[in-house]
Amino acid sequence: MNVTTPLRRYASRRLLVGLGVLAAAASAPAFAHAPSAPSIQTGPLTLTFGGFAELATVYRNRNQSADIGSDFNTGIPFANNPNSSISEFRESARQSRFSLLAQGAKFDGIRAEAYMETDFLSAGVTSNSRESNSYTLRMRVFYARFTTDYGLDVLAGQNWSLATLYKDGLYPRHEDVPMGIDASYIVGFNWARTPQIRIVEHFNKKFSLGMSLESPQTVTGNGINAVGAPAGSFPPSGVVYQNPGDAGGLMNPTTTYTTDIAPDLIVKAAFDPGWGHYEIYGLSRWFRSSIDRQSNTATGGGIGAGVILPLIARRLSFQASGLIGKGIGRYGSAQLPDVTMTPAGALAPISEYEVLLGLTYTPNPFWTLYGYAGREQESAKYYTVGTATYGYGAPQFNNSGCEALSGTCVGNTRSVSELSGGFWWKFYQGKIGNMQFGLQGEYLQRDAFRGIGGAPSANMFVALASFRYYPYQR
Repeated sequence: MNVTTPLRRYASRRLLVGLGVLAAAASAPAFAHAPSAPSIQTGPLTLTFGGFAELATVYRNRNQSADIGSDFNTGIPFANNPNSSISEFRESARQSRFSLLAQGAKFDGIRAEAYMETDFLSAGVTSNSRESNSYTLRMRVFYARFTTDYGLDVLAGQNWSLATLYKDGLYPRHEDVPMGIDASYIVGFNWARTPQIRIVEHFNKKFSLGMSLESPQTVTGNGINAVGAPAGSFPPSGVVYQNPGDAGGLMNPTTTYTTDIAPDLIVKAAFDPGWGHYEIYGLSRWFRSSIDRQSNTATGGGIGAGVILPLIARRLSFQASGLIGKGIGRYGSAQLPDVTMTPAGALAPISEYEVLLGLTYTPNPFWTLYGYAGREQESAKYYTVGTATYGYGAPQFNNSGCEALSGTCVGNTRSVSELSGGFWWKFYQGKIGNMQFGLQGEYLQRDAFRGIGGAPSANMFVALASFRYYPYQR
């Protein structure tokens, strides 16, 4: 069968609908839901396939040497960096994704399932974009889940953090992930994908309560600085807070891993009273360094909340989420540092807040428009001993060369802000799946703490386009 003619016919029809010209669209039900992805039965299991193939393009007016995921912090270069005066353009298929859901039959009121998602947003030591464009397959999500008729929901494996905003309840695969193309999402979005053990009780459709123990890592970034200290004296000798990965232990030797002592603990309550979705949660974290072979542990954490309000049912929704505390940088897309270091070598959590606002408008089943505004901001934390200053964001740090090419610029980031908007257009939906085209624009502002020479700032504009084919979703 030649699908060219039907494909052309469907694409033309969807274009007319999207432009509001096709009269039949006026009588179509608002926000019609697409049928679920196809499933097959194999023995006692039901397998459901998902995912999409994508070709995306990205343009940045400041070079980051980054793929489809932007660096929202130090990757926004100040004027002393030559990359601030040259742009970059890339095409990428690496966000193409495959998912598989395997579900067993219910037995004694218990149902079990396993779910996985993969894409190619990972780079091995031989990965390159010169000829073969060979990038490695990575694990986004892979977990086992057990649910009961009494509302108990247990998950073990790698999944989105419980800190992530959910669309309803606290159900896996119901995370409210920003709709944009950028694989780093939006500044102010609270998230992580981590190994975890999670226990949730869905008391009814209106109230859920959950707890998650999640694999820890500490973001140090450029948060450990000193000025006026004797050369080689900071960090102090005998202090260990991170190490390169051990290849023999199956860790990446080209990056570092912090010496954490316990999992991050998140407790969250979600409410769905009938209009809107509401969440509140608490986060506890622990940070550890070894000082002269003695373990030193600092505590951090915060309080987060989120809300989704359907301003116009199934058409216009508003969302707001945020997290405030100390040592919470890991949970924001800008990846500001969790900690700095005292003169003695102890890790000291940095106070921060993260906030995200969003609007989503769906005028018909084929168009979705969205806009977001986000901000992540830290407080200075530093120590002065004699003529030396240690820490993060100190006014004694040298920013005098931030505007001069290759000049000296400590430039500790104080805040990162973003305005972002775009659309998705489903221009074909039929028997062979659906096809979508999207555009997104981002404006990013990075501001540093004031130091000697001033408080430098930098901005960046990002334009992204995406074509996606969803063969499993009609």
